[in-house]
Amino acid sequence: MLLADFVLIIHFFYVLFVVASLPVIWLGAWFKLAFVRNPWFRYLHLAAILFVVAESLLGVVCPLTLWENTLRQVETNSSFIQQWLHRIMFYTVPEGLFTVVYVLFAGLVAATFKWVPPEPRRNLP
Repeated sequence: MLLADFVLIIHFFYVLFVVASLPVIWLGAWFKLAFVRNPWFRYLHLAAILFVVAESLLGVVCPLTLWENTLRQVETNSSFIQQWLHRIMFYTVPEGLFTVVYVLFAGLVAATFKWVPPEPRRNLP
């Protein structure tokens, strides 16, 4: 159960990175924080949401969800972590709705590249 909880926590932080990074980028641009223009951060964020979109469009189950579910097949009780993180992360709605939301969110992330373009790091003299 501990390994399954660990996979769930990793999954939660992946979701948090994908969702929270966009408002962080916008706020960081507003407050002129340099890290939001870091190309590594920005392209990693775009890749993360595009991976979710690809999974959804292809009808593929997230590998982290699959791994956690496989680990939990032998478990009969849910842990505190599993119970609360599942309530936060998983909803019962039609799969097509998730796909639309993912595609729209990815479009917003991609558009943010125009509004808040990443800039290569400047070398200091």
